Parts: sequence; C-alpha cells; structure tokens
Amino acid sequence: MKRAFRIGRETFDLPAVALTYLAGTAGGLVAKALHLPLPMLIGSLVTVAALAILGLRPFGQAVQAPQALRMVFVPIIGVAIGAAFRPGLQAEAAVWWPTLLAVVVFVPIVHVLGYRAVRAVGRVDPVTAWFGTAPGGLIEAVELGEQAGAEVRMLTMLQFLRLIVVIVMVPLAFSIMAGRALGSAAGASLGAAGSLGAGDVAILVAAAVVGAVAGRRLRLPAGHVTGPILLSGAAHMAGWTETVPPFWLIAMAQVVIGTSLGVRFAGMPRGQFRQALGLASLNVAITLTVAAGIAVALHGAVGEPMAAVFLAFSPGGLVEMGLVALSLNMSPVYVTAHHVLRIVLAVTVARIGAGRV
Repeated sequence: MKRAFRIGRETFDLPAVALTYLAGTAGGLVAKALHLPLPMLIGSLVTVAALAILGLRPFGQAVQAPQALRMVFVPIIGVAIGAAFRPGLQAEAAVWWPTLLAVVVFVPIVHVLGYRAVRAVGRVDPVTAWFGTAPGGLIEAVELGEQAGAEVRMLTMLQFLRLIVVIVMVPLAFSIMAGRALGSAAGASLGAAGSLGAGDVAILVAAAVVGAVAGRRLRLPAGHVTGPILLSGAAHMAGWTETVPPFWLIAMAQVVIGTSLGVRFAGMPRGQFRQALGLASLNVAITLTVAAGIAVALHGAVGEPMAAVFLAFSPGGLVEMGLVALSLNMSPVYVTAHHVLRIVLAVTVARIGAGRV
C-alpha cells in the first residue's frame, strides 16, 4: 500500500495524517466530556499542538494535516454563519455604525500599543515587532513582514500564537464568567432549524462551493468564508431555505480546523516558542482590554449584548471567531461584519506604518 501522497507541492504520509486526525478527534471528544466550551475545536487544537510541541512522531513522521483539507471545510462554517441572516436584518445592521466606526479607531490604537509593549519587553527587532502585533490578517502580515526584512519564524509565531491565545482564552473566559460551559454542544443548536431536504442540500452546497470560489476570485477578505456567508445569507433572507449544515458536519469541520491549526506547532524551537507565547499573550491582553472598554461603552448604542461586542473586537481569525459566535449564540452576523472590517484595516495599517518603524 502506498503511504505517501501529494497535495500541491506538499507530500504527506497517509498513516501519520490519519493518526493526527484521530488524535484531534479524540481530543475534541475528551474536551466535550469535560464540558469545555467549543470542545471539538479547542480539544483538537490543544491535543495536536501538544503532540507537535513534544515532538512526537507517529509512524516516524511529525503530526501532519493538509491545509488544503481545511480549506474544504471552512466554507461549511461560512454557510452556517449565513444561516443567521434573517428578514429585517438590514434595519438591525443600520444601528451598528457606532461600533463599526470604533473598529476604525481600535485597529491602529491597539496595533501601536502592542508594538510598543513588545519592543519594550522582548528582544525583537522593530520590523518583526510591527508586523507581529498587527491585530488581524495573519497571512498578509507575514508576507508583508517578510518583504520588509522581518525575522519570518518569530513573526509567524507571534501572529499564529495571537490567534491561538484568543481562540482558547475567549470561550473559556465566557464560560468562567457565566459559571457554566457555554457552547459545549459545539453548535448543536444550529440543527434546530429544520430537517434537510434535497433542495436545501443543493442550496447550501451551492452557497459553499460557489461562494468560496467567487470570494477568492473577487479577493474578498478571507474570501473562502466571506463568500459562503454572503450567498448563504442571501438564500436565507430570500426564504429559499431555513436550514443549516447538520451538527455532525459542523463538528467535523471544527476538528479539521483545530487539527490544522495544531500541526503548525511542529518544528517550533521550544525556547523561541516560549518567548513568542509570552509576547503574543501580552499583545492579546492589551487588545482585549481595549475591546472590553469598547464593549462596556458602546453595547447599548448598538443594541447588542456586551459579550457580543467584546467578541466582535477580539483579535482571532474570522473563521474561528465566527465559530465561537455560532457556538455561544452571540450575534454571528454582527460579529462577522466587524471582523471583516478589522482584517481589512489591520492589513492597511500594517502596510502604511511599516516605513515608520
């Protein structure tokens, strides 16, 4: 039996990939049994990341998960977020302008604060620190930083660990404040919208596939998820369907996404990893503190729960924050709109400010 297979330019070992996803699934099930928030995502991420950091090598290979498979499952999350669109949403969205305007101020402020803090306490050069503290646009920040002469490994770790710290800590913080596990059903409540018929399946699949292709070709921010959100939202607002992807599919998507994030820890030098984790945590703490202040000040003006506004300003990835919003049932359309704007502004500010550091 042939063990190796290729996807694009990458070569993978089939048994190692299978064992990696098995470990991710087991981690998600354990997290669910422990009633942790967003268990299939966080459990798979933490389990696979631990294996990667410890340097364990299943079948003589490092933990492996094709990132191309992640891109197949990400549109499912977009379709699920789009299901939160409903008639009358336009009127609700019209009152979001105070916090959307706040994003425009929030992004440059937290970027500068994070940059100065990292420079003050860490041995990181200015260019790496600048692009490493951008509050969004992981891939774009790394590419821009590399072109500007940043230390790519540290830059990548700072950006990636920002994402991971937010994904893990924000749901845990919500659960602690509520005194119970939130979202532990991993999006099971989404399945309440009705049974899937053949027409519903066709509409949701079309929204996922066409939306992902169109989003990337139109170069929308995070187009592979933004496109499916928009097409799914249009279908739900038009009344063509009232259904959502089934629970088991959403749970599977969470395992694939969490596992794909976890394998990125493979090969990280432990000393540099600890340094980057400390600096990324400092950057996240600053950003979340400002986000909390905005949530307290403006949640009443937009008619959204304080927690939803806080989540809208938390600097995680668009896909992952959308999953958190879905799992915790916290205004996923509102949250997603703010994260799209945050990512666009984060990349813009990083590019404009690069020549001044």
